[in-house]
Amino acid sequence: MTFSVAGFCPETGMLGCAISSSSICVTSRCAFVGSGTGVALTQNVTNPDLGPLGLKLLSEGLSPEQVLEALGEADSDVRWRQLGVLNNKGEGATFSGEKALGLHATAVGQNCIAMGNLLQNEQVPAAMVKAFESSTGHLAERLLQALEAGLAAGGEMGPVHSAGILMCAEPQWPVVDLRVDWHIDPINELRMVWHNYQPQMQAYITRAQDPDNAESYGVPGDE
Repeated sequence: MTFSVAGFCPETGMLGCAISSSSICVTSRCAFVGSGTGVALTQNVTNPDLGPLGLKLLSEGLSPEQVLEALGEADSDVRWRQLGVLNNKGEGATFSGEKALGLHATAVGQNCIAMGNLLQNEQVPAAMVKAFESSTGHLAERLLQALEAGLAAGGEMGPVHSAGILMCAEPQWPVVDLRVDWHIDPINELRMVWHNYQPQMQAYITRAQDPDNAESYGVPGDE
């Protein structure tokens, strides 16, 4: 009940993913990103334990294909899962188990992967990859454009209710962690959140790394 895209920006080293689902709070269960490491996506009758394990295996130097093989060995119910792994070189791999729900498909592109299940049609992941590859600008914007392209290409069979973007840069904590956990139009709502967050993003990084030179908080009492 989910479609997702992960991407890598070779110019900045940023890694991230965008995801949407008819289920509530999809990002909290399905999206995992490690700074300087990679992205692990776990969806379709989801086992969230596979996300952190996938990042750990990437950090140990395994290739995306080797990570998927190891995840399959670690989960006796892997036939229910749909998994995607993207490393910090932009190399990716995907897996759909034999029990994946409804129409399901995956796609691997340059510095990106995409996948989905219970889809309106099997071209949705390819549309996300195409949109990501043809986009420019900030990685979060490119991921959001790819997610929008997936929706425009058909998305899920039914309406989506949650969406999110999770992204890491040089800091160890996610520099973009935006979530719409339940909404009638979550992807448009996510774009609104990103539109408001983007101008403030660097200020939050500066406050963590160099508070003496951080700009004003812009709230009452901060004078």
